[in-house]
Amino acid sequence: MLVHHFLEDSAARHPSKTALVCDDRRWTYRQLNSMADGVAGQLRAGGIRRGDRVCIQLQNSVEAVAAIFAILKAGAVFVVLNPTTKAAKVRHIINDSGARCFMTSSAGGAGLQRAVADCPGLDRVMLVPGSPSWAPTPGKVLEEFSMNASRDRPDGEDAEVVRCIDADLASLIYTSGSTGEPKGVMLTHLNMVCAAESITGYLQNTSEDVILNVLPLSFDYGLYQVLMSVKLGATVILETSFAYPGQALRKISQEGVTGFPVVPTMLAVLFQFELHSSNLQSLRYMTSTGAVLPMAHVKRLRALLPHVRFYSMYGLTECKRVSYLSPDKIDKKPDSVGQAMENVEVFVVNEEGGPVGCETVGELVVRGSTVMRGYWGDQQATDRVLRPGFLPGERFLHTGDLFRMDSDGDLFFIGRMDDMIKSRGEKVSPKEVEGVLCALEGVLEAAVVGVDDATLGQAIKAVVRVAPQSGLDERAILRHCSRHLENFMVPQRVEIRSELPRTAAGKVDRRALVGK
Repeated sequence: MLVHHFLEDSAARHPSKTALVCDDRRWTYRQLNSMADGVAGQLRAGGIRRGDRVCIQLQNSVEAVAAIFAILKAGAVFVVLNPTTKAAKVRHIINDSGARCFMTSSAGGAGLQRAVADCPGLDRVMLVPGSPSWAPTPGKVLEEFSMNASRDRPDGEDAEVVRCIDADLASLIYTSGSTGEPKGVMLTHLNMVCAAESITGYLQNTSEDVILNVLPLSFDYGLYQVLMSVKLGATVILETSFAYPGQALRKISQEGVTGFPVVPTMLAVLFQFELHSSNLQSLRYMTSTGAVLPMAHVKRLRALLPHVRFYSMYGLTECKRVSYLSPDKIDKKPDSVGQAMENVEVFVVNEEGGPVGCETVGELVVRGSTVMRGYWGDQQATDRVLRPGFLPGERFLHTGDLFRMDSDGDLFFIGRMDDMIKSRGEKVSPKEVEGVLCALEGVLEAAVVGVDDATLGQAIKAVVRVAPQSGLDERAILRHCSRHLENFMVPQRVEIRSELPRTAAGKVDRRALVGK
């Protein structure tokens, strides 16, 4: 089984069923598969071959979904970028991945076009029909998406391209690392198929489900809502964002939504609405991952929507999903993320890698068919997290997260071993934010930490030292961050200090900045 077989099989079983609803328009499985075939033919005609990487930067849309499956049908590897990703980071990811094609709407304007021009390995740019004009770029072929599937699948050399196996790469998902540079998590078809099968299994999904997804497809939590829905022959309602929560609630009622994935930020916003008086009777389950959900949120949600099965989950991009708490335990253990899902095994270990006892805090280690192959082009970073396990010839994934396990085998998240911040369900590298801060003229030094926040999971706090005559204030610093960082990476708090606290070794004392 390969990931694009999800779409092909569902199109064969349910050709006239609604696969996707977006912007109040509907596409059947036959239509979506035909669109993907058209784009796949265009990619192959443009020279895309097995194993090539293709980057996508689009809003949640039918074009984005068709592009993902088209890339896989062409035997290539898809790389989805957040629509808010700034031009410099887009350039880095295109160059780091060695992508040969970039699919976009050109909404990034002249800055994005200049960044793309600085990608020597990129052959072509494919634009969504109706996109703003794109200036000719030397050495790059510029064309519009072809959603027409009338092209015959080519024979000979091109036919070889689509004959992949499940050990082939399907996707690179870029995630921020402790070095500040995003790293490409290598996921094979086998990784992604196994993850989808395990998750849909414990969620008890069927082809009758209607899933509302307001999360970006660049976030694996959002991506898998589409992949799992298509696998089942279900229907996914795809929204561009959660900017209008009232609209999302109306969609649940209007479309008979049965599944709704959320992150803690969304839940905090939803609590401002009269959930108990809304027509949410169709809703069978909700899920939460991406950050630790406060117990108060869980208890409030259970009181407001007692008929909804709630799944508290834990995962990381490097293996998609690790564990889930069975809904029948949510009232008893609202602060737990449960036990390992099917085809995954977990251990809590000490610094030497040995097992620890019940209720003892240690690092969570994971093995299973969902564990990534490694980080693209970064063997050193790969070796830091994929280390030899107790089984001969096998490497286990060291998560860098601290957990304890109770006597029932349920997991409880304690904290992160490094300085990574998780805000709004997204990983944020302090070094990446610090690099942007220090690029602002007048900033002498910057340190970024995460502080507990009931809405965001963690709020991003920036502490900076500025030149005395710089004239910089908090507003100027935040404006600079907004211009150069994705929205979820912009600090919520900025403090200007004359000195930063330091440890005895002369390093910035981050714990002092957090206030612990």
